Order: sequence, then C-alpha cells, then structure tokens
Amino acid sequence: MSHADLARADRPPPDPLLLQVADYALDPGRASGALALDTARLCLMDTLGCGFLALRYPACTKLLGPIVPGAALPGRGARVPGTAHELEPVHAAFNTGAMVRWLDFNDTWLAAEWGHPSDNLGAILAAADYGERSGAAGSRGALRVRDLLVAMVQAHEIQGVLALGNAFNRVGLDHVLLVRIASAAVATRLLGGSREQVVNALSNAFLDGGALRTYRHAPNTGSRKSWAAGDATSRGVFHAILALRGEMGYPGALTTAAWGFQDVVLRGKPLAVPAQGFGSYVMENVLFKISFPAEFHAQTAVEAALALHPEVAARLGDVERIAIETQESGRRIIDKTGPLANPADRDHCLQYMVAVGLIKGSLSASDYEDVAAADPRIDSLRLRMEVAENPAFTRDYLDPGKRSIANAIQVFFRGGASTRRVCVAYPVGHRLRRGEGIPLLHTKFEGAVRGHFPASRADSIMGLFSDSAKLDAMPVAQFMGMLVP
Repeated sequence: MSHADLARADRPPPDPLLLQVADYALDPGRASGALALDTARLCLMDTLGCGFLALRYPACTKLLGPIVPGAALPGRGARVPGTAHELEPVHAAFNTGAMVRWLDFNDTWLAAEWGHPSDNLGAILAAADYGERSGAAGSRGALRVRDLLVAMVQAHEIQGVLALGNAFNRVGLDHVLLVRIASAAVATRLLGGSREQVVNALSNAFLDGGALRTYRHAPNTGSRKSWAAGDATSRGVFHAILALRGEMGYPGALTTAAWGFQDVVLRGKPLAVPAQGFGSYVMENVLFKISFPAEFHAQTAVEAALALHPEVAARLGDVERIAIETQESGRRIIDKTGPLANPADRDHCLQYMVAVGLIKGSLSASDYEDVAAADPRIDSLRLRMEVAENPAFTRDYLDPGKRSIANAIQVFFRGGASTRRVCVAYPVGHRLRRGEGIPLLHTKFEGAVRGHFPASRADSIMGLFSDSAKLDAMPVAQFMGMLVP
C-alpha cells in the first residue's frame, strides 16, 4: 500500500483548522486587496533591505551558502538575494530567512503571540524561484512579483491571525513555529500543490511541535534567535516538497487526544481562531521597524530616550534614577538586569537600548557589538533604571482598535530636578503613522541597497521599486536575477 493509500485508509476528515488554512492558501483572491498589496510592496522592499544590511556582519554571512561544500546548484537552484549562492530550496529558504531576521529590523506583529511575518519571505522566494527555474511548479503559468506579494499577504495572515489568540510563549515555545506553519502552506501552493497536499504539509508542520524560547532569554540569549526563523521557514519548504512527492498527512494532528498538538503542546487548550477568519488584516496593520534595529516593544522607549537626550547627555553623572513605564509584554520579554553576554542579549534588553539612546541620541546595530558595549556609561545608567508595567499601556496594547506599543521615560537628577516625562504610544512603523513612516522606509531601503550593490545596479533596483506596475508584472526569475551580484 502506498503512502497516499495509507493516508486515505479508514481516516477521519482533517481537523477543521487544517482545511481552513488550506482553503485560504488556495484562494489568492482573499489576499489581493489594494491596501494589502500596497503594504506588501513596502514589506518586500523593507525585508530585502534588512537582508542586505545583515550581509555586512560576518556572524551572519558565515551561516550562509550550501549546507556542505559542493552542495550548490549553479544555474538551477533558488537564489539568495544579495549573494552569489544558488541552493536547493530548503537551504535557500534558511539562508534568506536568517538574513532578513539577523538584525531584528524587519516587520513585527504583536498579539497574544509575537512574531515577524516577513520571516516567511525565505520560503516564498525559495519556492517561487526554484519552482520557476526547475519546472517543479507544473504548468500553472509563470509566476510574477505580484504572486509573491499575494503569498506574502497570505503568510502574514496565517501567522498573524493564529497569533491573535494563541500565546505559545506562555508554554515556553518560540513564535517561529507559526513561521513554519505559514511557510508550509504558501510554499506548497506556490509549488502547485493541491488542497490535499497543502493539508498534508500543514499537518506535518504542526507535528514538528515548537522550538523552545531558551535562546531568547537570559542567561542563555544567543545567536540562534537570529537564525531560528530561517530554520522555521526552511522547514516549511521541506514539508511542502515532501507533500508534493506524495508524503502522507495526519488528519488529527491538532486534535487527537493525548498525542495531538493541542494536548501535547498547548497542554490541552484548543487552538483559538478569531471569528474574523483569514483575509488581509495582518498585512494591512503590520508594524514596520524603521527607526531602530531593536526588539519592537522597545521602539517607543528608544524614541522617548532620543527625545530626552539633549536634556540628559551633559548630566549623565548627575542621574539619580530613570523611570521606565512599559506594557506587560515588554516587561516580561526585555526587562533585563545584570550582565549581557552578546549582541543578541543586548538588542533584547530595554534598559540597554534606553541607555544608548540617552547617551548618544541614536541607536544602530553596531551599538550592540562588544566594542560599543564596553562604554561604562551604559551599565552605569542601567543600574539606575526602574522598569514598571503601566496597566493602561497593556490595555491599549491588547485593544484591536488601538494596538499601541507605549513606553514612557522620565529621568530624575540628584538635588530634585527632573526631565519632563516623555510618553510615545505609537512607533513610526505603526499604521497610524504610515504617512510619516513610508518616506523613512524608502530611505532605509535605499541605504541598504546602495551600501551593498554597485551604483548602476542600485539605481535599477530603486527604479523598480518606484514603479509598482512594472514591479508587479516582472517575472520572478528576472526579479531574483536583479538581486544577485
């Protein structure tokens, strides 16, 4: 009996959520609204830029390339933007996913679970490029960049909607499990998969369980948090390819008593799916990281620190205490005291980021490196910081009509003087500040492109992203060709 026959023999129907996600993935029309696609173009631009910026850091580039020497596929593989690598699609997805996440500078989604939906671009680009170049996607017509944008809207939606009511962090699991789920669904569809094959890939992706959050928290914070999303998005492509080869799925992957995802991973709690279902809500409301490469719950805190820099920088020795008000999630994730071991530790420390902002009036990725961290003023200020949850900030953070990420800072000096209390509710990358943020997003992208490519190629890339009709119509293979040296 074949695997396909085994999958059908005396089996119950698939869990409803598996069917719901599969039907959404196979219906691109639900993810094709004008606002969603406009935002997806910005997201594609920004995510690629984050990857190009990461290529300046040897700690990232040492992870890139084939999994072992000689495993490249020149002329036939999926290309990795900004590099000369052409790889089989699973590891190509890892490469791209690790690049775009490395600096903690790509977009963010905050809900019961947190995450970065553009992490899925690793799977989307790898599946689309490999499918086109190898013919693996069948005869459903050439893919265009618009198809990539639709797949991005879908991946954002699957990951983000499942994050709305499911706090995997509460059971110690990392949000990248949602990257694996979303990547499996969209990669299977991009490679020409059927409804049954999408369900099979999804079921196997859920059966993987979840990575532990150990590497995101002191005293174990480390560089895996920068490549965990690459691992997850590549795993999604792996399950997509197996499903297309006829590998069976598991219809009760979520709900089977004792052994299913809900009982084992969620300790018996059912997966929650909002009544709104799946559309384009997440892409339309996604948060862009524009100003600072920093964990998103700290974005407004750093903005407040920069506003206070002129009042504080000349009086650092007189600082008595620094009061920081944040949301419950920020308090739980990035409130860190004590030694910080490495850049991955520092960019997830609220106090460190605020201290740098107060001292320098800026914050960049280089400020997390060991040389910058050796500045004794940083730890001196950290010792004087008091972090507290503001319940109003937490309420507005969870309010779907507001979705704020507020922080407030006030600095108190010896002798009784103090600065004003600076409160910032919405970061520049929030939908409510889109008008302010979009020009800055273009500036961020241009800096990344011109810092990586020769002038003529950079001009071509910038010109392409300024012409949405031309961008949307470009074949994927041609688009990917523009992004390699």
